[in-house]
Amino acid sequence: MILSRSVSVLHSCRISSAPKLISHKLKVSFPLAYGSSALISLNRSEVKWVRVFASATETETEVERKGNDTFFADQAVSWKSLGLSDKVSVALRDSGFGRPSLTQAVCIPSILSGKDVVVAAETGSGKTHGYLAPIIHQLTNTNTALDSEGEEKRVPLKTISLVLCPNVMLCEQVVRMVNGLLGEDGHPLLRVEAVCGSQGWPDKQPDIIVSTPAALLNNIEPKRNRRVEFLRSVKYVVFDEADMLLCGSFQNQIIRLINMLRFDEKQVSRLATSKFGKPLEIDAESSAQFDLENEDDADFEEDGSISDEEEEEELEYLDDTTQIPTVENGAGPDIRKGWRRVRKIYTRSKQYIFIAATLPVNGKKTAGGLLKHMFQDAVWVSGNFLHRNSPRLKQKWVEVTVDTQVDALIEAVNNSSTDRTMVFANTVEAVEAVADILEKASIQCYRYHKNHTLEERANILADFRENGGVFVCTDAAARGVDVPNVSHVIQADFSSSAVDFLHRIGRTARAGQYGTVTSLYTEANRDLVEAIREAVKTGQP
Repeated sequence: MILSRSVSVLHSCRISSAPKLISHKLKVSFPLAYGSSALISLNRSEVKWVRVFASATETETEVERKGNDTFFADQAVSWKSLGLSDKVSVALRDSGFGRPSLTQAVCIPSILSGKDVVVAAETGSGKTHGYLAPIIHQLTNTNTALDSEGEEKRVPLKTISLVLCPNVMLCEQVVRMVNGLLGEDGHPLLRVEAVCGSQGWPDKQPDIIVSTPAALLNNIEPKRNRRVEFLRSVKYVVFDEADMLLCGSFQNQIIRLINMLRFDEKQVSRLATSKFGKPLEIDAESSAQFDLENEDDADFEEDGSISDEEEEEELEYLDDTTQIPTVENGAGPDIRKGWRRVRKIYTRSKQYIFIAATLPVNGKKTAGGLLKHMFQDAVWVSGNFLHRNSPRLKQKWVEVTVDTQVDALIEAVNNSSTDRTMVFANTVEAVEAVADILEKASIQCYRYHKNHTLEERANILADFRENGGVFVCTDAAARGVDVPNVSHVIQADFSSSAVDFLHRIGRTARAGQYGTVTSLYTEANRDLVEAIREAVKTGQP
């Protein structure tokens, strides 16, 4: 689009002080797995969990009739009825979350079951609190005990949760959400620390660590004792924005971390019972003899044979830095990338939770394909409108040319009947060009892109959250960033893919609210636009 060619845009901008405009009994089903007819469903009349065979698609007539029921669970479903403690339930209500969303009503019991869970639901459906609430519930129960006077006290050896995010901004957002859940004393229910950016390893172990994959590996790999103690204490592992974490430059880091965590599980399983059948107490010191650098060799016996208990196997994915022992001929390690078979029979001691708003599953190399192979027994929870247009979202499509796009942009911004509008462009240069255009039209705006420092971006985002206005940004603000009450999203540059499109429009119509998206596009974008509009019209992903 021409906005990407910022010089052309600025030269074509002919704005006067008054610019001319162009013109003046309910059932909700969640698929357990893609390509499968097995669904998890919340039957509101019976208020219980059942398995059904049904479709998750709803017609526009049903959506209009249900209103907020496209987001909220039935009024009969409360936080406590989902299995959360009074402490966590009260903290959620005091933070403004009076009722669980449909996604939360399904994923919270699934996480509390202790099974690995994959939550793939549309943007703004409440996924973050959907995994934080049950984890906080479990940690507050695990890490507290009663003293002689019946008062709660913290236990010295505690279980912690690890939350992995693709960037620092999302890490800080998760930290802010955890700190927003307060107890009766006005303090956060749990202690949370971010390990990313300029924030190093905490002196005192918190209940929840939020980190990027690279920052975590940089802090635990060089220091063996810290690594062993950390891996042993982690009970719950969350991969937020899992589709991004399992692709591209993040993939090898995530696979490395998963292999570390699984290796620790296998060591716990081995140490849990001695060869005499006597249980052993497991802590970081008891496993210090095992070096994680040899974790891949640990799946094989010392003599190169596979034990009887390893007859039942699972697939494990290896990155290109992993050495695989060649068992058949004992010829030494073979370095390659791909799948190998490893021991499946071991007692699980960690829970893995994957969160995504878009999760492709076609092909073994996609994020969903990897999860299907690595976590074959995981429960899959899918939102009703995953990869679909939200029924609370109104879309406007405007085809523009070199001569009309500036007027169309200004008209779209001026027609916003909201205090918060987000305007997306594809590049840093395009953001600067759009912001210049708006300011020449006497429209003040924020500028948000990668050329700002992390501190600057945090301050800009905080100002926008507090004061509202027009927020011009790249896709750096499209994924995972939660800004309340954004009711208009404008695509000054049309997104380069359907996935980016879904994340951009997901900044509005969040948490049961309604929103509008105005998409400006050129002839070059027409094929993608027509494909998306057809999918929206037919209700297909």
